[in-house]
Amino acid sequence: MDGFSFERLHHVQLDMPVGAEPACRAFWVGVLGMTELAKPPVLAARGGCWFRAGAVEVHLGAVADFTPSVKGHPGILVRDLDALAARLTAHGHPVTWDGDLPGHRRFHSADVLGNRLEFLEPDRSA
Repeated sequence: MDGFSFERLHHVQLDMPVGAEPACRAFWVGVLGMTELAKPPVLAARGGCWFRAGAVEVHLGAVADFTPSVKGHPGILVRDLDALAARLTAHGHPVTWDGDLPGHRRFHSADVLGNRLEFLEPDRSA
């Protein structure tokens, strides 16, 4: 390999409609318990919002012609997948379990805007 290596994913960016910051905060902070990050002033002027929990960082960028991503998605490793599934369901976000990834338990859900999200953890029973 030509002297470089990948370290880790810094962040994933999802689209959001212009002005949807309050709805994003309600989901990413209120439902998922992430912390909102202050955006650098030059980027804050563009709208959107950023969130972090542990090593996971999600950026939502405002776009004029928003369409939620129904196929592309972040795959977020979590601990206690069942607790997260229960929390999402309790807040009205359906969870669809998928057993097709060997060695992992996983499900898909969507954020408040309809963007597809995948949450997974290693299957310790395998």
